Amino acid sequence: MTISSRAFRFRRGVITVALTSSAAMALSACGSETVPINTTARKAINRLEQRIEQLERQVGEQIPPPSDRSNKVPTGPISSITLRTGTADDRLRIYWADGTRSDLPCTKEQNTWACG
Repeated sequence: MTISSRAFRFRRGVITVALTSSAAMALSACGSETVPINTTARKAINRLEQRIEQLERQVGEQIPPPSDRSNKVPTGPISSITLRTGTADDRLRIYWADGTRSDLPCTKEQNTWACG
């Protein structure tokens, strides 16, 4: 290999790297440009957000408070849990720290107990 062919290959490599770098920089610059939202679109978005908030308030005001609290789970920690099987009323009983209890009926399906 002669010196002139090495120089040619070196120059060709430098040119290739330079062109690739330039193309990468040009493409990355194109992707970073953000498109501003015009004022009409911004106003429409604001109106929609206000309408959503208004509807959420209306729905919140129309929902009546729950009258039957027997099905509600008590707040607070669990004191103990018992599983009763082999009887007419298989159940999981949860004893809550506040003294209340919850009974969940259980069934056995494909060798797996399901309660709830």
